[in-house]
Amino acid sequence: MIYEEENKIPDILPDILKEKSPLDEENNLNLRPKRLSEYIGQEKIVETLKIAIEAALQRKEPLDHVLFNGPPGLGKTTLAHIIASEMGTKIITSSGPALEKGGDLMGILTHMEKGDVFFIDEIHRIPKVVEEFLYPAMEDFAVDFIFDKGVHARTHRYRLEPFTLIGATTRAGLLSSPLRERFGITRDLDFYNEKDLVRIVKRSSAILEVTTEEEGAYEIARRARGTPRVANRLLKRVRDYAQVRAEGKITKEVAMEALALEGIDEHGLGETDRKLLKTIILNYKGGPVGLEAIASTLQVESDVLLDVVEPYLLKSGFVIRTSQGRKASEKAYAHLNIPHKGEPGLFDKRRL
Repeated sequence: MIYEEENKIPDILPDILKEKSPLDEENNLNLRPKRLSEYIGQEKIVETLKIAIEAALQRKEPLDHVLFNGPPGLGKTTLAHIIASEMGTKIITSSGPALEKGGDLMGILTHMEKGDVFFIDEIHRIPKVVEEFLYPAMEDFAVDFIFDKGVHARTHRYRLEPFTLIGATTRAGLLSSPLRERFGITRDLDFYNEKDLVRIVKRSSAILEVTTEEEGAYEIARRARGTPRVANRLLKRVRDYAQVRAEGKITKEVAMEALALEGIDEHGLGETDRKLLKTIILNYKGGPVGLEAIASTLQVESDVLLDVVEPYLLKSGFVIRTSQGRKASEKAYAHLNIPHKGEPGLFDKRRL
């Protein structure tokens, strides 16, 4: 016979609750904004969040579940921490691959307090069996445990404190419809324009206590692939170069010299980007060619190309995606100084 028990936590649950704070990728200094008023770019998304947060605070309710979609480095994790800060609650972070079994998720959910924010990065990589535990948790704020099997099976329902789940994904298409539909707020983050990236570089420069001229900030911003994370990473490398070679001041010339040393060209393309374009043009006559073939040739994981490298190349017009595969555009030929239509010719090795 199957029966239910409520609000009594089984002793078998593992206590794996870990509250994490955001750490800067390269040092202990955190360049992430702490409040929405400090956040630069994504104006429509920020305005939507301001209204939703203010309304939730007035009603004294947790914020609706939120899903952020977009390429890496655009601020999904930062926004999750800002939401927790604006709501005055703590944030518990995890990732899809880390939640391997239902017990991992149960241990976190059953120890959350009212209004807490649960952030899951790469939520599209949650195993299906774990994802099914999220459905009642998100909708009814409850989780069900099943003990024993067959005729001795019994269930236990534990009521959760109301919480906000924030999911971040680079591939929203891989999320199942039942999970995606349970998010009350869904927003797509887009690449940043150069104006906003200049503001981000100047803000980060102030935090890092490095003098950066306007033209130096622009030179970094225009090579940042439309991504704040890349802009901050490049700024740190230019800062190091300026400290050693230019008395600590970042000018346009210093930024250009430092980024050339890093292998970043005027369009923000790095070594991997140029190798991908060369592979399509020289190995596959400009395409079309499948992503798996490119990954095999470059000896790079296809997921890395799909999630990290390709989005910017597509947006900037260097690669064209067709039903038959990827093709190199005329812009890619011109950038690499390779004659179009497959004629043999010289190309500028300095740009590769």
